Amino acid sequence: MAVTVVNNENFKNEVLKADKPALVDFWATWCGPCRMMAPVVEAIAEEHPELKVCKVDIDENPELAQLFNVMSIPTLAAFKDGQLTGTAIGYQPKESVLKLFA
Repeated sequence: MAVTVVNNENFKNEVLKADKPALVDFWATWCGPCRMMAPVVEAIAEEHPELKVCKVDIDENPELAQLFNVMSIPTLAAFKDGQLTGTAIGYQPKESVLKLFA
């Protein structure tokens, strides 16, 4: 399954109203650790169809970053039933990211 790009307009429908748990990667194009995290996020999207995997560019959507108190990137946020259930900051191996949903 592909990574879904979300923004201010579609965040509610794509993440908060998702029919399965959602992983949101808050990132920016200029962020080195974010680029290192990208293949991990893409692998999770491909290997775990039970999750909805999304990316939010914080430069294009600063309101979302502020709403979820994103102070450092990459920040990975886990959502279930419209609620934030966990976060991880900085580069994370795939196993650590998946533990957000355990």
